[in-house]
Amino acid sequence: MTGKVFVDTNVLVYWRDASEPDKQEQALAWLSGLWERRRGRLSFQVLQEFYVTVTAKLALSLSPELARLNVRQLLAWKPVTLDDRLLEEAWRLQDRYRFPWWDALIAAAAQISDCRYLLSEDFQDGMEMGDLQVVNPFLNRPEDF
Repeated sequence: MTGKVFVDTNVLVYWRDASEPDKQEQALAWLSGLWERRRGRLSFQVLQEFYVTVTAKLALSLSPELARLNVRQLLAWKPVTLDDRLLEEAWRLQDRYRFPWWDALIAAAAQISDCRYLLSEDFQDGMEMGDLQVVNPFLNRPEDF
C-alpha cells in the first residue's frame, strides 16, 4: 500500500468487537498492514469515539484499562488535533458534499494529514475528495492497495 491511510472509528471498533468475527478479522488484517508499513493515521476525534464505543456500547465491552492501552498505542499514529484549519476544511467538505458534521471532520482530518486513503464503511466506497479516496475495508482487501 502506497500513501498514508486515515482510519475511521468503525474500523478500530470492529478490531475489538468479538461479536462481529468476520469484520473483526478484516479490520485486524488492515490494521496489521498499516502498523507494519507505518502508514496509519487518525484523529483525536477517532480516539475519543473509539474509547467511548468499546467501553460503553459493545455487547462485550472492553475494560477501561485495555481500551486506554489501545488508545495509548494508537498515539503513535500522530493524531490530528482540532484546530482552525481542521474546522475550515470540515466546513468546506460539509458544504460541498453535504456530509454530516462528524463525517466532515473525519474527511477533513484525513486530508490535513495528507492521506491517500480514508478507510471507512461510513462513506461511499471509491468516493474521491480531491486526492483522498474512500476505501471500505469490508469490501476491499489490504493487498489490493
